[in-house]
Amino acid sequence: MAVTDAVIVGARCAGSAAAVALAAAGAEVVVLDSARFPSPTLSTHLMWPGGLAELARLGALERVTALGAPRLPLAAVEIPGVRAVGRYSAVGGVDYAMCVRRAGLDLALVETARAAGAEVREGARVTGLLWSDGRVAGVEVAERGGRAYELRAPVVVGADGRRSTVAGLVGAAEPYLRRPDGRACFYAYFDDHREDLRPVAAQWRQGAELGTAFPCDGGLTLVLLMPPDARAADFRRRPDEEFDRTIGDLLPGLAARLEGCVRRSKVFGVSGLESYFRVSAGPGWALAGDAGHFKDPVTAQGIRDALRFGRLLGEALATGGDPDRATAAWQERRDRECLEAFHWTERIGRADPVGPLDVELHRALRADPALMTRFLDVYSRVVRPGQALTAPRLAGWTARALLRPGTDRAGLLRYVLRTARELRAERVSIKSGHRTHR
Repeated sequence: MAVTDAVIVGARCAGSAAAVALAAAGAEVVVLDSARFPSPTLSTHLMWPGGLAELARLGALERVTALGAPRLPLAAVEIPGVRAVGRYSAVGGVDYAMCVRRAGLDLALVETARAAGAEVREGARVTGLLWSDGRVAGVEVAERGGRAYELRAPVVVGADGRRSTVAGLVGAAEPYLRRPDGRACFYAYFDDHREDLRPVAAQWRQGAELGTAFPCDGGLTLVLLMPPDARAADFRRRPDEEFDRTIGDLLPGLAARLEGCVRRSKVFGVSGLESYFRVSAGPGWALAGDAGHFKDPVTAQGIRDALRFGRLLGEALATGGDPDRATAAWQERRDRECLEAFHWTERIGRADPVGPLDVELHRALRADPALMTRFLDVYSRVVRPGQALTAPRLAGWTARALLRPGTDRAGLLRYVLRTARELRAERVSIKSGHRTHR
């Protein structure tokens, strides 16, 4: 029976990041993935400067840049009558976003893991775990072609996504904190001849609809629609027709951006998503990436968090101490760093229609480039949501909205009071670290 220092199940963002850190420290690492790379996966794949900085820390940014995705130094947010455009602060020397299709991105990460010294076995599916004295002690593997074997290791990392096999086998599939996502996700790729707009990652909101255009590699632009989840059935019944109708009838700003562009892919999509934290550390095992924690895609945090906490998990295990203490401390750090972003994303991801406070926010962003940068830096996670959406700002925007003719003042006050209660509850949750999993 073969023995190694660590087994990682899943070779995409979190798995490769953990493998790079472990292998760079001299550990013997075997990464198993049922896919063969390059391999696509359902993902919207925008990375803010904070995510690209994580690629740089892993030594993967040069490979990813070579795939040809344009740099996106500008971000635009638009609601009816108000458009704000701004730039990001640099994170680790990176001051632009990038949208890279997952087949190329994941292959670049696998190649980086191999270059660091990890062994990546493709077409290898984990079918069970090995146990010894109540600890996970390895995995059972079935390869394409029929070969089956066992591989022992003192730690097994599940980096195998939302439907994690490892999470199920260790009894951690049920989240200890969960929130339903308010929006569905449907996306497609368009040929993009608008060279003047290819440096811009843009978002439009109108009514309860949300759409984005993110230029990516291959001369394409990723067009993502996030309708209220209640409308997902319409997309499932008639994906092409509903996708095109939503752009043409409900998001005129996005339609103008795509004028002359031709859709070159089918419509991909998912609905009924749930954001969550799972218990992600136990005797002989850990869960990285979406296997342990998932947030609504509306704020595009998944790849960044998978890279960062995959790397930090590998570094924690590479210290050579007690692996269970290392994974427990790593889980505490992940939860501490991600909890406020989890609550912020849940609020952003609701299918609330554009309201008076949204109008005041966008006007403030348009008028103040420094404020626009500060809000963009929340997406890179160098500014906390509470440092951008402060009580004085919320009060000022509320006052201005109340003074504008035509404002539904009663509705606005109900919304503000609800938001204030939620922010207080979130502060309590963040301060306590939401320790219900202990």
